[in-house]
Amino acid sequence: MIQASGLRKRFGNLDVLKGVDLSVAQGEVVSIVGASGAGKTTLLQILGTLEKADSGSLAINGEEVTRLGSKALSAFRNRHIGFVFQFHHLLPEFTALENVMMPGLIAGRGMKACEPRAMELLERLNIGPRAAHKPNQMSGGEQQRVAVARALFNSPSVVLADEPSGNLDSAHARELHQLFFDLRKEMGQTFVIVTHNEELADMADRKLVMKDGVI
Repeated sequence: MIQASGLRKRFGNLDVLKGVDLSVAQGEVVSIVGASGAGKTTLLQILGTLEKADSGSLAINGEEVTRLGSKALSAFRNRHIGFVFQFHHLLPEFTALENVMMPGLIAGRGMKACEPRAMELLERLNIGPRAAHKPNQMSGGEQQRVAVARALFNSPSVVLADEPSGNLDSAHARELHQLFFDLRKEMGQTFVIVTHNEELADMADRKLVMKDGVI
């Protein structure tokens, strides 16, 4: 599902990635751990096509994404990649239902077409009753579940998570961690998760350690 080779990234005089090779199979859950500054988030942003590597190659689902122009890359990202961040990045003026529909609306589908899928995901994540609530009316755990539902809206091939439980208490964090594995079982998604949470990291099929810009 993900095939990266020789990824390098420099910011100014700082070499952040120093030739990363990574292969992730379809349906695999991989965790990436390491000290702050090891390059974990930069790697995740490159895998998610949010950031470009200075050199190296990256193929996702058989598509060599480093060759795509910006418009094609945006369309590919919206269709194939779901993101879950530490800070849920929900739009405060929209309801949970509307936030979940965003990837579909961005892809040019109408609200009527998007609503059933968004509602189905909210129900699946046990937050259906919160559909009409805005983010400030929900708990942190509920907001993060809305963010997960949004990430899954377009049935992406890959879900990338950056410290997904970093702002949750231990009970909500445990629920979220289990949710990723339940979703993998049901939907066959591939997960790459950057985390400092050892419990989550150890649950993964593989735990990769980053140090000084390499795995």
